Amino acid sequence: MRHDACGDRHVRYGWAPLILLGVYLPLTGCVDQETVFPPPDPQTSSEGFLGYVSSQIDESQTICGQCHASKQSAWATTIHADAWEGLQNSGHAQEFCEGCHTTNQMGSTSTVEGGWLTTGDPRYHDVQCENCHGPGGSHVTDPGPANGPLAPLSVGVGLELGCGECHAGTHHPFVEQWEESPHAQVVGFAASIESCAACHRGQGTLIAWGENANYVEKFSDDPLPVVCGVCHDPHGETAFEGQLRFPVNTTSSETHLCSKCHDRRPQPDGETSSGPHAPETGLLEGAAGWFPPGLGLDPGEIQGTHGSASNDRWCATCHVVFYEIDDEATGEFLFNSVGHSFNPIPCVDEQGIPLPFPNECDLSPDERSYVGCVDSGCHSSESSAASALTRASERIERWAEELEVLLDGLPDGEVSRNPPFTVGDGADFNLQLAFHGDSDFGTDTVLGSTTHNPFLMESLLVASIEAVEDEYRDILPRVSGRDWKAELRRVLERAAGR
Repeated sequence: MRHDACGDRHVRYGWAPLILLGVYLPLTGCVDQETVFPPPDPQTSSEGFLGYVSSQIDESQTICGQCHASKQSAWATTIHADAWEGLQNSGHAQEFCEGCHTTNQMGSTSTVEGGWLTTGDPRYHDVQCENCHGPGGSHVTDPGPANGPLAPLSVGVGLELGCGECHAGTHHPFVEQWEESPHAQVVGFAASIESCAACHRGQGTLIAWGENANYVEKFSDDPLPVVCGVCHDPHGETAFEGQLRFPVNTTSSETHLCSKCHDRRPQPDGETSSGPHAPETGLLEGAAGWFPPGLGLDPGEIQGTHGSASNDRWCATCHVVFYEIDDEATGEFLFNSVGHSFNPIPCVDEQGIPLPFPNECDLSPDERSYVGCVDSGCHSSESSAASALTRASERIERWAEELEVLLDGLPDGEVSRNPPFTVGDGADFNLQLAFHGDSDFGTDTVLGSTTHNPFLMESLLVASIEAVEDEYRDILPRVSGRDWKAELRRVLERAAGR
């Protein structure tokens, strides 16, 4: 399929005026060595929807793409450009599916039905520019910047806008699962803080990533959460799978999409009163936490198994899991989970369908889904994955409880979370790190730190207990007398032999 009739050249078309030295010159069409496309006639469009230049040619060229050639070329590489053919070849094409595989008002701010839904004309096949941007008829008549049309990035209420109008339902519930995820809830008070906007305000994230395209909400005072168009480029102008703006099939923390935000405060800075914030990347790399000096434990020494080269998709392997759920009794399809709640081991209902947050069920595979742990090849069964998580979390909880008792016995001011930074503050940071990630699993758990790097977390807690007992031996009400250095060596030996 050749979508760009005029190549990468700067071109003008029959309906577009050229103003040169004060002279208004109407042109007569886009002339190509192979094809001559006639200027489009907005009067023959359906409610202003233009669609393809012609329904009679196989090498489809959108009318919008005659001027927006680079966008056309990028769009041509996406699944949207073959949406109609994909439906017809699916083996289950039905009429009610056609609205999401053709050009019409679905996805845009337009409230007028048009395009394929009113004409059935093949020039409205596929998901073209106007699905998101709205009908282009008025823009053709007056192509000034004030006459857009702009596409929305928000999902809207009741999935009646943007990606949610089509990327929803039991077969592809991307937006429904996203609505249940922390990505849909990140706005809060942090969106108004300039230093937080790059991750807590959708508009701020796009600015931080160098995206300059215009869209409906770009200058709105209402912050967008991390909507689809933040992580995915709607035009497909990237080389990464899923039209992602950055790759997920990489173990590089510098380039991985998730690391762009999930790597904010993995270590204490000695100045802020806050604890760890978005330390997931640091945990995977073995660099998160406070490392007590003199105990032979250094940043990067204990890399997380999930963060090793053997897991080449890193975060996405566990957090974006696609799997189909069928009825156990009949074998009939029930639900297609697309992993966009980003919960690696969600609680499930009696049919096995993932439940929304918070997830406060038991760790048993009867109550949670461990499909991602098995499909990734990391664990042989859901039961073995649940067993490994349970054992590791129990060890971490035991050390965390012991450290908490010690810190509670310290005098006021030794754990102030304010300068000057004390041993107590460092140990408290590690205690907070152990319980970080409760939004993924439910409140008051250590599962977040356990799944990202259990051996590092266990080592940090044991080293913190040693450091606290050594620093405050004259003022603590009692000292355990245990050989924490030997205990730490045993943890490090287990990490080396995993």
